[in-house]
Amino acid sequence: MSMQDWVLAYIALAFIAANLPWLSNRLFFFRAAAGDKALQWYLLEWLVMYLIVGIIGMGMERSLDGQIHDQGWEFYVVALCMFTVFAIPGFIWRFNVLPMLRRS
Repeated sequence: MSMQDWVLAYIALAFIAANLPWLSNRLFFFRAAAGDKALQWYLLEWLVMYLIVGIIGMGMERSLDGQIHDQGWEFYVVALCMFTVFAIPGFIWRFNVLPMLRRS
């Protein structure tokens, strides 16, 4: 695989991971929640997924390049903002589309 293929696969992984917490009503995909999950649980799961994707990215960088490059805080803020944008479809599905479907 070329470097471009790895980057595209990583972006696809980040997109899927950003949306996973919004698609499941289970706590961290293992434990059934009593009733609906609170927004805090969704946000905590989403933040954990951000950290997991970041760790996977660091591992990919180390395996492909042989080292992990130093990044400033700006890099992580931009990555968090991108992860937030990736999560918009799942958020809209959970809080806009599902309630509308349940009403009809």
